[in-house]
Amino acid sequence: MANNLVIVESPAKVNTVKKFLGSNYEVTASMGHIRDLPKSTLGIDTENDFEPKYITIRGKGQLVSDLKKAAKNADAVYLATDPDREGEAISWHLACALELDPKKMKRITFNEITKTAVKASLKQARELDMDLVDEQQARRCLDRMVGYKISPVLWKKVRRGLSAGRVQSVAVRIIADREDEINAFVPEEYWSLDAKLYTADKKKTFEAHFHGKGNRKTNLKCKQDVEEVRKTIEGAKYKVSDIKENDRIKKAPLPFTTSTLQQEASRLLNFSTSKTMRLAQQLYEGINIKGQGSVGLITYLRTDSVRVSDEADAAAKDFIRKQYGTNYVSGSRNTAAGSANVQDAHEAIRPTDITRTPASVKDDLGRDLFRLYQLIWKRFTASRMKNAVYNNANAVIMANGYSFHAQASKLTFEGFLAVYTQDDEKRETNAGVFALKNGDETPLKELAEEQHFTQPPAHYTEATLVRALEELGIGRPSTYAPTISTILSRHYISKEGRNLFVTELGEAVNNLMKEAFPNIVDVHFTADMEEKLDKVGDGTVNWKDVLRDYWPELVKSVSKAEAELSRVKIEDKVTDVICEKCGRNMVIKFGPRGQFLACPGFPECRNTKSIVEKAGADCPDCGAELIVRRTKKGRRYYACSNYPTCKYMTWTRPKKK
Repeated sequence: MANNLVIVESPAKVNTVKKFLGSNYEVTASMGHIRDLPKSTLGIDTENDFEPKYITIRGKGQLVSDLKKAAKNADAVYLATDPDREGEAISWHLACALELDPKKMKRITFNEITKTAVKASLKQARELDMDLVDEQQARRCLDRMVGYKISPVLWKKVRRGLSAGRVQSVAVRIIADREDEINAFVPEEYWSLDAKLYTADKKKTFEAHFHGKGNRKTNLKCKQDVEEVRKTIEGAKYKVSDIKENDRIKKAPLPFTTSTLQQEASRLLNFSTSKTMRLAQQLYEGINIKGQGSVGLITYLRTDSVRVSDEADAAAKDFIRKQYGTNYVSGSRNTAAGSANVQDAHEAIRPTDITRTPASVKDDLGRDLFRLYQLIWKRFTASRMKNAVYNNANAVIMANGYSFHAQASKLTFEGFLAVYTQDDEKRETNAGVFALKNGDETPLKELAEEQHFTQPPAHYTEATLVRALEELGIGRPSTYAPTISTILSRHYISKEGRNLFVTELGEAVNNLMKEAFPNIVDVHFTADMEEKLDKVGDGTVNWKDVLRDYWPELVKSVSKAEAELSRVKIEDKVTDVICEKCGRNMVIKFGPRGQFLACPGFPECRNTKSIVEKAGADCPDCGAELIVRRTKKGRRYYACSNYPTCKYMTWTRPKKK
């Protein structure tokens, strides 16, 4: 009997993959990367044509030894790491570290962890794709160069413990630039004038919005403009001069890519990008389903393609036909226009089996896993359905030479909205307009005027930042979540509600980076670099050429910054909390676990305190104020400030006073 070894990345995949293969296959995990550049040095020999110096990651020596022994005894070794650039590199590192015989080493990939996909991958085994490996090496080396050369400059000029990054520094700049736009914004006044009118039979009412003089749009810039219109139309008859009806198509959505999943999970579920990716990873690797064992519920989660396999497309349409009817099945494939940045190696994110409905697995999933799986399932199902159709009515109502416009909308065919919808998308709006006819007189019920001011651009949220990075061509699907997590943990940005704000520290670092390393934080330069790195993966650019071009300019910029930049002083934020040991006002400091209060008299006074976040509600047991606390794993809970005298706590956010 043949003895075959299959090496996957994650131990969570082991049981899922193992049940699909026979007893002559042993499945084990590499636990991610087993080799990397050393932490203590640059790890790139810049004098020897930028040769990386890889070492076994600390703590993985025994694992490498065990894998080497298992590989030696196997007749064939299948490297089944993730089907992306990072996974290809991990397989290459495994091949090198385990000293695998090329004759018995095979690379396999599967986009979903199902029996069909895993079995098919064995028949389509191939050699390592060294172009993808080289692209990952180029990215890793560039990130190391930027981090290890620029971070020490930040330590000297700003504060120890800071870091710079090829993508993270650009992300901070994007947020900082938006803050500058908001701060520079000057609001402009404008007014609206709305007429609430009766239909000709006075059975219904509808709203019409002031448009202007005749057909020409007129802006109401001040109260005086409104008063002039009011005087002209006072006592006037309102008459329908034009009414048109037409159908409007609302297109079915595309299935999820990594970035669109992160955006929708943020918008609809209020998940952070890191939480979305963590949960999606679990759904991909396998969930224990009662009676079925470990089952991979979704396809691979790191993709920027909306492509769907023929089999999955056919299965989805068959399911829709049975559940909703033939008239709900889309006749097209629903694909997006091609993009230069799209890497079409993977499918879109979709359920591995569309007949496995969210309701059927709800009891096997926690609340958050269920909500994310339901979102993915609904989005994919909707993408295979027909467009929704609305009937729109547009009316022009004239009053003494001034025009008011009224629009109405009603859903005539729900299509994909039967599955994927917000409540207001099916609602009929301003229905009275459908009762209008040309020449109808529509008596006035009331006129309503309102003052408005133009609004500045919105602050970035995690979702809109991901969209911006994707549109600008900065980073790739696998980098969005860790980039945002990094700049949050470094306190370059803060998160209030859903909005992201640049901190004083982030502003100081961003200004230094713009002055000393303009290319690093230049959006266009970074996007061009991403394209060049993609070409390495295509095999059209040598990865060492990228490093050769980049390194000299980086070294020159670092030397200039060290010599010419002055130190940036960031004052600690003073609070009204008094240090009980020495009487000084305590200041806010940043530590590995976030903000804390410290005495400014350090090192003479070493007093520190945690920052208390008030919950805005009283304890139901003793009446004292509730405060927000966190478990060791970071989960929020609400506890009485009188602890340990009162031990009341709850996981549920209390209602505010």
